Amino acid sequence: MVFGAILAGGVGSRLGADIPKQFLMLGDKPVIVYSLEKFLACPRMDRVFIGVHPDYLEHTKQIVAQYVPEDAHRVHILSGGGSRNDTLQNIIAAIDTLRQDSEEDIIVTHDAARPFVTMRMIEENIDAAQKIGAVNTVCAATDTIVISEDGAVVSDIPNKAVMYYGHSPQSFRINLLKRLYNTLTQEEKDILTDACKICCLRGQQVALVRSEYTNLKITTPGDYIIAQAFIAAGVDQK
Repeated sequence: MVFGAILAGGVGSRLGADIPKQFLMLGDKPVIVYSLEKFLACPRMDRVFIGVHPDYLEHTKQIVAQYVPEDAHRVHILSGGGSRNDTLQNIIAAIDTLRQDSEEDIIVTHDAARPFVTMRMIEENIDAAQKIGAVNTVCAATDTIVISEDGAVVSDIPNKAVMYYGHSPQSFRINLLKRLYNTLTQEEKDILTDACKICCLRGQQVALVRSEYTNLKITTPGDYIIAQAFIAAGVDQK
């Protein structure tokens, strides 16, 4: 089976809005609805789980009922955790109640604040996860990457040719991800920034799927303005 996991547990404090960024209106619907619609439109997607802040459970249920009523039975809404990884673990625990513990089961995870994911990305994520076991969606870096260990002076400037911007979706064989996660120390869990890091810490190969530069994550007011321009240009229809 293939399960979608939309991570929407954040509160979007950097955007400075009154509600989390994933619930802001973008065009004629909330940000989160764009990726939800794409996931539900994928014929290989059996169920879609949304992990949200507990304060927004009912709000999310109302959005699902209003914007995707015909597919609401395929959407499961649950409380997220204190971090991105905690939210993912909550979703996996809920998925485990619906599946037969198959090694072939796939989870496709995605940021709720990335409304411009395409069907190609979703399909290629599923294919790569089935073949390799783990996959990250990335764009080649266009800017020089500067590393600073202390935030004050430059420590290193790596070769841009081997640098990529990490986007989402990120997808995995569920049993593989669980096994790797269970081998981590608490210290390793505390430094996780995304699920692919789990694989990197344990030497698991992670395949790359090509993203698009339009697949931006809405984090700042500037990002929101760009996303509105994308909507006006019809980028969401790709």
